[in-house]
Amino acid sequence: MRSHYNGDLLSVSEGEKVQIAGWVHRRRDLGGLIFLQMRDRSGIVQVVIEPDQPVLFAQAEKLRSEFVISLSGIVRNRPEKMINKDMETGTIEILASEIEVHNTSAPPAILIDGQEEVSEELKLKYRYLDLRRPEMQKRILFRNTVAKNLRDFLEAEHFADIETPILTKATPEGARDYLVPSRVNKGSFYALPQSPQLFKQLLMMSGFDRYYQVVRCFRDEDLRADRQPEFTQLDIETSFMDEESIMVMMEKMIRQLFVKTLDVDLGDFPRMSYAEAMKRFGSDKPDLRVAIELVDMADLLKSVEFNVFSGPANDENGRVAAICVPGGAELSRKQIDQYTAFAGRYGAKGLAWIKVKEIGKGIEGVQSPIAKFLDDNIVNQILARTNAKVGDILLFCSDSNKIVTDSLGALRLEIAKDRGLVENVWKPLWVVDFPMFEEDKGYMHALHHPFTAPKEQDISSLKANPTASLSKAYDMVLNGCEVGGGSIRIHKPEMQAAIFDILGIETDEANDKFGFLLEALKYGCPPHGGIAFGLDRLVMLMVGADSIRDVIAFPKTTTASCPLTSAPSKVSIEQLEELSIQTVIKKKLN
Repeated sequence: MRSHYNGDLLSVSEGEKVQIAGWVHRRRDLGGLIFLQMRDRSGIVQVVIEPDQPVLFAQAEKLRSEFVISLSGIVRNRPEKMINKDMETGTIEILASEIEVHNTSAPPAILIDGQEEVSEELKLKYRYLDLRRPEMQKRILFRNTVAKNLRDFLEAEHFADIETPILTKATPEGARDYLVPSRVNKGSFYALPQSPQLFKQLLMMSGFDRYYQVVRCFRDEDLRADRQPEFTQLDIETSFMDEESIMVMMEKMIRQLFVKTLDVDLGDFPRMSYAEAMKRFGSDKPDLRVAIELVDMADLLKSVEFNVFSGPANDENGRVAAICVPGGAELSRKQIDQYTAFAGRYGAKGLAWIKVKEIGKGIEGVQSPIAKFLDDNIVNQILARTNAKVGDILLFCSDSNKIVTDSLGALRLEIAKDRGLVENVWKPLWVVDFPMFEEDKGYMHALHHPFTAPKEQDISSLKANPTASLSKAYDMVLNGCEVGGGSIRIHKPEMQAAIFDILGIETDEANDKFGFLLEALKYGCPPHGGIAFGLDRLVMLMVGADSIRDVIAFPKTTTASCPLTSAPSKVSIEQLEELSIQTVIKKKLN
């Protein structure tokens, strides 16, 4: 039925007979000839049916798009003027001698040639058609290539592929669990894993030394373009390696991946502390392709007679900062108002601005509604500190540290995207030295997860000032996306107990949720650490897709539903009774 894939035909000698199979992509009748474009997962090739074979010609006249056929024919080179440079097989064609129709097709709900835009909902409803599109097939097959490359690297480094349970125990890891009722143990529930975190630590305690797994994970959380309720990660754990050794090995893995699959050398991965990333870029996953940075101004504005600036400038929890937009002086008031509204989504109450007309002339060299609150010296210092040029605009935000950081961090990216200021390069880095804890409303929370090891190994010092402690955590960031995150884990029971205590997890609660881990820590646990890479997100970046839905075969919508299968769906009363479950629907009161 098939001797070659379409993509292999370029290696076939002219005049050789081949058999191919697939779908009719297009059919054209032209000057007594019929031209077919035949499509399989490897590509598209042109087929010619000549009228000197009347039976074959009549058969070809009945073919339509998406008919499933196989055919035999002779490979021949196209005349020079007939070469199609937009087609990978555009230098050859097949002169058909035999056609077999395996199945017909209704007119497709989605045009496979992609000439017509359709809604995301329709694409997902007819996903099996959407996946026939050459662009989608290339992405899904590229994903397979990426996964194989990563597996090969890890196998060569003596990592073992070991499966961990899908039905497990609910544990708090930062998002809601998907719960699965147990029919046998009525009233009890499994949870689908948010990650294999505890099991991979147990594997280190079991002596397997180096583990990896391409694993499905589940989180019942609000979705975005780079989030799905079920997703795939490359999960890695290793014993007897510190954070530096793990980062070096993982950097090597990702660098060779890009070289082998994209012919791209990412170069060295710079290291940046969490504190520096937040200060300069307003994000713990900074996009280094954008040169715009946050510049602190509080020390220059503490004494100005403008409380919007002086208030936060004199508050230890406040921040006054600015970003300099190259060429931004051309922005209209309407555009500035639009950016002000954008910053407002992150809590900013407003944006002040200064347009630069001339350098070195103080107030006379700028245009700004806040200039009257400043003097020449302050204006000159502001322009010098931001390295502003004639024609630039400075946008200021003044509020709490969090609001200013979040607002300007998001605004720099939005403006860069709008004004073409995103450099077309790959910019990787490691973000390190994360705080161990963050405090919210008097409660401590682990910034990563409660099994991350602190740099401070003295328990009494850690407990005395937990918010000052840094963790042994590290995130790999690429073009503003966190593609991998990991840490060194706690391997001593007394330290793990201390962390639970700081987090307000009582002994009984800790034993109930993590008793199996705490018990295992007593039996000679080696020092260990690991990392997990979001495979969907990594592939999305590599193929230049806008959403991870474009690199997952059967994704969900932003409401966590599947238009193809109509999941989630209702189940019968009998099934619920068997599981001892009763559904409760809360009615809204008028």
